[in-house]
Amino acid sequence: MSPAFGKCYDPTGTTWGLATYPWQMAPDGYATRRQLRARGLRPGGQPIAAQVMRRSRRRKSGVSVAYLYRLDLAKPVRPMTPALWRAHEAMMRARRTCPKCSKDAGYCIPTSLGVCVTCAYPDDYTEAA
Repeated sequence: MSPAFGKCYDPTGTTWGLATYPWQMAPDGYATRRQLRARGLRPGGQPIAAQVMRRSRRRKSGVSVAYLYRLDLAKPVRPMTPALWRAHEAMMRARRTCPKCSKDAGYCIPTSLGVCVTCAYPDDYTEAA
C-alpha cells in the first residue's frame, strides 16, 4: 500500500472522524453533491456520511476533500415553480443591465469592470465618422 493511499484509506473514521476513502474508490451507495444532482437528487438535510481525499498541490493543506452522502437517504430535487422562474429571470436581467447606460448588454457584466464593455472602453467603440 502506497503512503498516499494509506493516509486516505480510513473506512472506520478513526483518523479523520469520517469514513475516508481514496479518490474514485468510494463504495457503492455514496455520492457527491454533483453526482446526486446528475441523478436528480439532493442531500435533503442528511449529515455527511463519508469523504474522499486526494493529494493536491494547489491546496495549502495538501489534500482535496469531497464529501459523500448516502443515496438511500437522498430526496428528489424540488421542481422550479413559476415564482422561482420569475425570480431567476429578474436576477439574470440585473446581472446583464449596465448601471451606467441602463441597457441590456446581452451578457453578464464582468464584476472586474462593473459596467458593460462599451461603457468601460468608450474610445474603442465610437462610431466612425
